[in-house]
Amino acid sequence: MREQPPHLRVADALRQRIASQEWSPGDRLPSRSELGQQYGVGDNVVRRAQELLISQGFLEGRAGSGTYVAEPRERVRLVRSRAREERGGSPFQADMAGIGKRGTWESRSDAKVSAPAEIAARLGIAEGDPCVRTVYEFLADKKPVQLSTSWEPRSITAGTIVVLPEGGPHASTGVVHRMAQIGITVSHAVEEPAPRHATDEEAALLGVQRGALVTHIRRTYFSDDGRAVETADVVIPVALCELVYEVPINP
Repeated sequence: MREQPPHLRVADALRQRIASQEWSPGDRLPSRSELGQQYGVGDNVVRRAQELLISQGFLEGRAGSGTYVAEPRERVRLVRSRAREERGGSPFQADMAGIGKRGTWESRSDAKVSAPAEIAARLGIAEGDPCVRTVYEFLADKKPVQLSTSWEPRSITAGTIVVLPEGGPHASTGVVHRMAQIGITVSHAVEEPAPRHATDEEAALLGVQRGALVTHIRRTYFSDDGRAVETADVVIPVALCELVYEVPINP
């Protein structure tokens, strides 16, 4: 029988120590060099074992602090539906409230960014045209569950009260509501989900293993006259979230 790879052997051993409650949630693990000495392996083998257990939800890494036993986390149910856009306010907050969690987010907007080629094609504008770019990190009960980078053409919102998605009197209320304030009716959205591996930056922000599987959604909102008013790249970690689509059926 083929011998088990060293990092899997170490991961199994660490998992058993967690299961036996030798370490409790919140406990800091010994350093990689200490664990390496215990199991007769190098630091890189321990690192791979820990990354595997992070992706499986047993451990969590804290930058500059070490690796800890994770608090048990259930997968968060994220529903993509027409109803979430019709409630008003933040669709994400409403989704989280529906499952008994507090939805919050951190964001950063850049008011004038040149549209790269792919974004320009999705928005139907020229490459290099100015856009407002907003980067989001969404949290459920203070735990990261989703990332998003949103782009809106400045030709649509410049000089209006909704030019910044997270500023002004209609901040944080969602694309549909904000566009309605300047006379634009958003009629539908197109979403293109695809699996891929997390980048190192995404993995660090989401608290998952480097290269962990994520669902990458390319989402674009369209007005009733067919104009693209916003497009976004949404990144959802498979290990932490259950993605559900609710499809309306007209009788």
